[in-house]
Amino acid sequence: MYKNILKLSAGLLLAAGMTAGPAMAGGEAEVLHWWTSGGEAKALKVLKDDFAKNGGTWKDMPVAGGGGDAAMVTLKARIVSGDPPTAAQIKGPTIQEYDDEGVVGPYNIHAVASAENWDALLSPQVANHMKCDGFTKYCAAPVNIHRIDWFWANKKVLDANGLKMPTSWDEFNAAAKKLKAAGIIPLAHGGQPWQDATVFEAVALGIGGNEFYQKAIVDLDMNALGSSTMVKVFDQMRILQGFTDEGMPGRDWNVATGMVMNGKAAFQIMGDWAKGEFANAGLKPGEDYYCLPTPSNHGYLYNVDSFIFFSVKGKNKIEGQKLLASLMMGKNFQKVFNLYKGSIPARLDVPMDEFDLCAKGSAADLNYSAMTGGLLPSFAHGMALKLAQKGAIQDVVTEHFNSDMSSQEAASRLVRAVKDSL
Repeated sequence: MYKNILKLSAGLLLAAGMTAGPAMAGGEAEVLHWWTSGGEAKALKVLKDDFAKNGGTWKDMPVAGGGGDAAMVTLKARIVSGDPPTAAQIKGPTIQEYDDEGVVGPYNIHAVASAENWDALLSPQVANHMKCDGFTKYCAAPVNIHRIDWFWANKKVLDANGLKMPTSWDEFNAAAKKLKAAGIIPLAHGGQPWQDATVFEAVALGIGGNEFYQKAIVDLDMNALGSSTMVKVFDQMRILQGFTDEGMPGRDWNVATGMVMNGKAAFQIMGDWAKGEFANAGLKPGEDYYCLPTPSNHGYLYNVDSFIFFSVKGKNKIEGQKLLASLMMGKNFQKVFNLYKGSIPARLDVPMDEFDLCAKGSAADLNYSAMTGGLLPSFAHGMALKLAQKGAIQDVVTEHFNSDMSSQEAASRLVRAVKDSL
């Protein structure tokens, strides 16, 4: 039963096992998560407090590491031992992979989803990510929508060097050269595989376009993976590598964000959880920092943080799953949580009045991209591919980024790696 789970690799972002219910107070909640940075911890506290106010007891199990690698190892061990947490933060096709292993049903939260009419509160694209049993029953609850393809920049640094936010990759390259000549680190980056993949997918979207990203990264079309366009993507990755600093290897993402906040570096390419760090430090968009999507043709790479609810025994645990799911989809929670987290609500009916200009822009862009074919799932953050294929691409990307491998060789290896993973 667990043969596939034992193969799961570094893409899971994990969080939460819980207990108590809408019909009763009390219960306990075991929560396995990787939200340990300042902004993330503040956002998670909203859920902890909501759960406690409804009579629940929260058992916290933080596992540090923004990519979720260590948390995934812990989760696998729990599942293989027959003692899964009540819930875990998992995304994309991995939700259905766990269901295939028989550790999710009988879908205890589906009754809550039906009673609260989640189908009307979520976009069809997000709702399908949350369903198991042939996409017919809810087995997970979304807490947000993150945009991945962002540039974050220190306003004072750019202003002092006469630079504006780039709207093309050529503009970014030119700005980065000027910054490097001035002794400023152009690109704050953490040399971890998931961060390399985050940059790569933004570059692939921008260099290749929406249709190319869909074919190469989502559909795994071999011609697209090995194409001259993919070679150009790796060319740009090599250019970006030259704009990083020697301290890059192993650096956590929030440390890189801190480099932008304190002016040591000018730019970072990172999902909008980075905004949670800026907000936690009391910084404001447009005044202290800039936010702008990385260059593309109205593409939008999304990631949905969600909690999958495993099969558990005991009335308290089952009722706890129901309470937790209901709280996660609560209108006020979706607002307050995302104000702290840097993301936007998964619920369609949450007003955006209190959100900052970055979030409002993200919401508007999401709607436009959804209408024009540019709304695309992030592979780096587990929304587009099963973990075997995700890992295959990520391994090639990070090897190329941290070596002198040629772009042509990287594209060729990408094809071989994906074929071997299928």
